[in-house]
Amino acid sequence: MGQEGAMRGIDEGDTTPQIHEGDVPPASAPPAGGSRDAAALHVPVLLEECLDMLAPAISHPGAVLVDATLGMGGHSEGALRRFPDLHVVGIDRDPQAIALASTRLAPFGQRFRAVTTTYDHIDQVATEYGHDAQVDGVLMDLGVSSLQLDDLERGFSYSHDAPLDMRMDPSSGTSAAELLATADERELTRILRTYGEERFAQRIARLIVSERAAVPLTRTSQLADLVRRAIPAPARRTGGNPSKRTFQALRVAVNDELRILEVALPRALTHVRVGGRVVVEAYQSLEDRIVKAVFREGSRDMTPPGLPVLPGESDAPLRLLTRGAGRADEEEVARNPRSASVRLRGVEIVHPWRNRS
Repeated sequence: MGQEGAMRGIDEGDTTPQIHEGDVPPASAPPAGGSRDAAALHVPVLLEECLDMLAPAISHPGAVLVDATLGMGGHSEGALRRFPDLHVVGIDRDPQAIALASTRLAPFGQRFRAVTTTYDHIDQVATEYGHDAQVDGVLMDLGVSSLQLDDLERGFSYSHDAPLDMRMDPSSGTSAAELLATADERELTRILRTYGEERFAQRIARLIVSERAAVPLTRTSQLADLVRRAIPAPARRTGGNPSKRTFQALRVAVNDELRILEVALPRALTHVRVGGRVVVEAYQSLEDRIVKAVFREGSRDMTPPGLPVLPGESDAPLRLLTRGAGRADEEEVARNPRSASVRLRGVEIVHPWRNRS
């Protein structure tokens, strides 16, 4: 998966872009073998399928693609190689990802820019780097990145002991350990039930509150053990690791992932030109429901019954590019196991986007 270029946090106090540029002169394609470190760490999910979907919008000279979830730059590298006249702006909140991707993509020179921020600031990025605040395409590869999963000390994995952090930007925000130490039972139950769809949310939350009074929960192994004890034995025998929903819920809460997506998607659609395209890869049902709902609503004709001519303001602004959600085939899953849960959706902008809510 991919996650998330430089607008250091675009917060209320600082909206000045901080750009990470390659030191290599502009080039239409990099020399073979460059930046193998990031490439070795990251296999982009459904790369060719994403690029095929975006191609009609980004093949022309001067086209601008926003990779809203840059990660280690696998999708961006694929796009820059395939489309020699394309410019890519990559967004990520994780400074380590920005550094790795910037090194990997430095051979493309001025054709790549990196912006350090959360992707709900895509409107500001499009205004800065687009043509009249419009870009040609947007790609979102949602969820936690390979970099974050594979760095055990980041605390995203329940399979290895590590500090309970889970922040995509380790330099800011509240860690998972801090959240577990301060949230009351009701709030913890809400987080686990809403973001993890955990059946035993209240049992887990109650045990967290009980045990933290004696020993702070600061390690992933502590939390995984607690969850195992909170869930009834029969329920632990099916559905994979019993901790996966709790860890997902905390990660989503710590990084405010769903709110960011809910804000970012309409902003992206607003700042993509007519004829441009937005492509999204989602890996869990909560994300996919948000994407599906926005795309479905935007593709629905709002013309009142009986009108002989479609008025422009009633035409559906979006055209769906997938029938349902695209899935990885067996070959892709064998090559890249993290593609197993992906849901791929895309739309073309056929009329300027206006929120319908």
